[in-house]
Amino acid sequence: MMKIGMLTSGGDCQALNAAMRGVVKGLTTNVDELEIYGFENGYKGLIYEQYRILTALDFSGILTRGGTILGSSRQPFKQMRVPDENGLDKVEAMKSTYRKLGLDCLVILGGNGTQKTANLLREEGLNIIHLPKTIDNDIYGTDVTFGFQSAINIATETIDCIHTTAASHNRVFIVEVMGHKVGWLTLYAGVAGGADIILLPEIPYDIDKVVDAIHKRTKDGKGFTILAVAEGAISKDDAQLTKKQYKAKVASRRYPSVSYEIADQIQEKCGVEVRVAVPGHTQRGGSPCPYDRVLCTRLGSAAAKAIMDGKFGCMIAMINNKTKCVPLGEVAGKLKTVDPDSQMIQEAKRIGISFGD
Repeated sequence: MMKIGMLTSGGDCQALNAAMRGVVKGLTTNVDELEIYGFENGYKGLIYEQYRILTALDFSGILTRGGTILGSSRQPFKQMRVPDENGLDKVEAMKSTYRKLGLDCLVILGGNGTQKTANLLREEGLNIIHLPKTIDNDIYGTDVTFGFQSAINIATETIDCIHTTAASHNRVFIVEVMGHKVGWLTLYAGVAGGADIILLPEIPYDIDKVVDAIHKRTKDGKGFTILAVAEGAISKDDAQLTKKQYKAKVASRRYPSVSYEIADQIQEKCGVEVRVAVPGHTQRGGSPCPYDRVLCTRLGSAAAKAIMDGKFGCMIAMINNKTKCVPLGEVAGKLKTVDPDSQMIQEAKRIGISFGD
């Protein structure tokens, strides 16, 4: 009897169910006896022994279903070594649950914070497989994370819809795109949606350069401008601040987000109407796109093979369109950011897209 545990942690995304399905189908097709323990609401389920035994039928028909059938929650990595309100040692509790159930492996689906805890459990002696999930595409060691392409599609559709209303009213529109501390999602959606200005965390912007780009479009007879702004976008002045100073400034900022601050500055400097559109969590909702369904099926199948081969302590990555087991110790805690000098940035600039630098 092979026993595996599964959990989904951190923010949800469109293809978590598809990835779990890939793992389970890969195992049930090749293993005679399999018992699956689904931990509810992320690491919380593993800590407090909140789980249910699943069968292959639970994973039937979920390839196209967004979200996660197991539920998810955020359990910050920094707090994992801190006892809970009742003094419970979370790490010891997770290890105890794993051993009590006699698990052969724990499959963990999640982003950077989730991965760091997965690596911690690996260091504590548990057999771990990590699958890289995040719409931010910021996990180091893999070319792409699942959820990314689905989020690109939604963010791009938002920009597409903004085009018609922006053109009708000759306005400046800002579309704020998710991505946490990186600009992958904004970059791809911005290029795909035909944004005129793209502001990323990796390329601190000069508001005067942004205004110049708007003036140039007006001079060229184009009555509207669309900006794709990453939620983590930062000005050149703010980029000079220490991390502590910047956090203090954000905490005292009177704007809901950086996009509204930029909108205010543009209105003041250009004297034009500016509107802000924030698609927010719609970017991680809905059904996974076909690309993510294929990606998750492949990653899940590769995870099943790694389990059967006894290759634990790794992340199943996609590198040059091939699945690969990458040691968790080599990638956990690292962030994959957009290279400001990358070919894609240079190509975007060549066709006239401004990055505010």
